[in-house]
Amino acid sequence: MIRIILLLVIIAVVLSGLKAFKKAAPEKTANVIKLLFYIVIGLIFLFLAATGHLNGLFALIGVFAAFAIRMLPQLIRYAPYLHRLWQEFIAAKQQSSGWESGRTNPKSGMTKADAYEILGLKPGASEQDIITAHRRLMQKIHPDRGGSDYLAAQINSAKKTLLGK
Repeated sequence: MIRIILLLVIIAVVLSGLKAFKKAAPEKTANVIKLLFYIVIGLIFLFLAATGHLNGLFALIGVFAAFAIRMLPQLIRYAPYLHRLWQEFIAAKQQSSGWESGRTNPKSGMTKADAYEILGLKPGASEQDIITAHRRLMQKIHPDRGGSDYLAAQINSAKKTLLGK
């Protein structure tokens, strides 16, 4: 009887936890999952200690240490390749996560800080300020008025970067 009640309580806790995860921010969810992982590892360790089965865990750690020591020369030999793969992974991750917070716009290669500087604005300028600054600069630097194509493209790119269009 107690086992059934305990099982029902566990199911209720899991279901309420899943409902909370759906509503929570991704960062908070990631932190909670990490915490749960550490708690589960700790509970497993305590269970193994209480039942006298820690020798199996220590044997597994010994096997892993021996394997790691034997693989160390291979890891050292392939370290530059692994480092390059890691760098590419990080770059791809940053590119896929977006460029909203000052990162480079993937289409134009321009950061928000660069865009503000080109338009002569301070960070946090309103949409109307961005449009006004763009219009003012384009009137001066437009290619039809003897200006540079490159500068006009930079000004247009700055406007697109800040307005997200």
